Amino acid sequence: MVMDLHRCYNLVACPDLSGCKNLEKLNLQGCIRITNVHKSVGNARTLLQLNLNDCSNLVEFPSDVSGLKVLQNLNLSNCPKLKDLPQEIGSMHSLKQLLVDETAISVLPESIFRLTKLEKLSLNGCQFIKRLPKHLGNLISLKELSLNQSAVEELPDSVGSLSNLEKLSLMWCQSLTAIPESVGNLQLLTEVSINRSAIKELPPAIGSLPYLKILSAGGCGSLSKLPDSIGGLASISELELDETSISHLPEQIGGLKMIEKLYMRKCTSLRSLPESIGSMLSLTTLNLFGCNIIELPESFGMLENLVTLRLHQCRKLQKLPVSIGKLKSLCHLLMEKTAVTVLPESFGNLSNLMILKMRKEPLESPSTQEHLVVLPSSFFELSMLEELDARAWRISGKIPDDFEKLSSLEILDLGHNNFSSLPSSLCGLSLLRKLHLPHCEELESLPPLPSSLEEVDVSNCFALETMSDVSNLGSLTLLNMTNCEKVVDIPGIECLKSLKWLYMSNCKACSLTVKRRLSKVLYLVPISASFRVTRFCLFTFFFLIIIIGLLEEYTQPKHAWEQNPRLVFSRRCKIFRAKKP
Repeated sequence: MVMDLHRCYNLVACPDLSGCKNLEKLNLQGCIRITNVHKSVGNARTLLQLNLNDCSNLVEFPSDVSGLKVLQNLNLSNCPKLKDLPQEIGSMHSLKQLLVDETAISVLPESIFRLTKLEKLSLNGCQFIKRLPKHLGNLISLKELSLNQSAVEELPDSVGSLSNLEKLSLMWCQSLTAIPESVGNLQLLTEVSINRSAIKELPPAIGSLPYLKILSAGGCGSLSKLPDSIGGLASISELELDETSISHLPEQIGGLKMIEKLYMRKCTSLRSLPESIGSMLSLTTLNLFGCNIIELPESFGMLENLVTLRLHQCRKLQKLPVSIGKLKSLCHLLMEKTAVTVLPESFGNLSNLMILKMRKEPLESPSTQEHLVVLPSSFFELSMLEELDARAWRISGKIPDDFEKLSSLEILDLGHNNFSSLPSSLCGLSLLRKLHLPHCEELESLPPLPSSLEEVDVSNCFALETMSDVSNLGSLTLLNMTNCEKVVDIPGIECLKSLKWLYMSNCKACSLTVKRRLSKVLYLVPISASFRVTRFCLFTFFFLIIIIGLLEEYTQPKHAWEQNPRLVFSRRCKIFRAKKP
């Protein structure tokens, strides 16, 4: 028998269950007007599940629970006015789950140690519990202990007797500064989470956990080192150390043969990685975002299974190891805003690299340039590369014709660079969808472009004078030529049937020519104006926002479009393309 009264907001009292001889499930979740549980519930001898979650005004639970011999699940979570559990809770011999999250309970009854079948104990958000019973270790069936955001100040040594414990969660425990050495006895433990806690160090015994797979310590600002015994975690697959105060990793960390993911985001005290890191042969993901490392060890090239390497905002990283070319599995290399200025010649050996993001902050003025960059000849061997972002890398001179070897390229961003021309082979990139070249201030001409393009951005290319015929760009939806003052014509623009966004503010040299081309096929009507389709033409219409100096005089400061695209709107128009009669 099941009694489901959840979300009965007008229910003011728990029903008398004296006559319910076969009741197995009672659900009172969200009955916010109930203040106490009828004493008959404590004698419901067939009850298996009792759910009082979200009974926000509940203040009292029956003290006599001697009849709940077969109860397996008791959920009292989110009852913020509930201060006490029944002292004889230990008489619930069949209880497997006890959930009391976000309650006002300050003490667990001593009798709780008799719950020898309990598998999950959750005290998340219990801000009044500071200590756990000394005999907690008697919960021999416990598999999960969760104390997240609780006020617990210490764990009893007896926690090491929880021989079946698999998951220990201590996240956001701001009063907990240490884990007892006895935790090393938890031979079945697979996951430990101490994120954002006040724990200062991990006990050496933690290296004795043979089945630990996940250790999460992100945000533990007081954690400054790992024990040398960390290398004994033979089964660990994920180690999270984000935003800790760790300044170095022990050489023994190379013993983590099964580790697949290592996260050390924003470890600002970290200056280097040990040579032993090359022994992590199962590593697939390494995230060093925001670290202050200066260089990577040469052993890095031994990470043969590394798929994703994140180095963005490692502002002190000055070079990549020559051995990086040995990372045959590397698919994603994210290294924006680093101090790296030269790519090693071996870089082209990254045969599976698909995403390369290495943009830098645009230089405020040419005087801050230290030197210009030339890409290594091997770079164009990256035939699997799909996305390249090399914005503000100070690439200079003429880009080699080998560019067409990047045959898988779909997105190319070379903005804020110093090259004067692009290779004619660019049109051979048959998969290229987006070409972004803003602020390439020495670029003088655009070669023929691939027909697959959907976006072209050459805004603020002040030296740009000529463009090849664009009539083949049938899929182009966006063309940004803001502040291209020297361009005198855009051949084929009248053939761009998919074009929806055209930015041409301050393109005075070509305004009349482009207007003449567009007038052959487009009928422009300001949105605010009324219009009628005449008998002379039939029109198929689509929306296009056209920002040009064709319709009225309009001048914008240079760089305005990048700072605020809305500033360059000179007029919003509806565009109608005339059908052939």
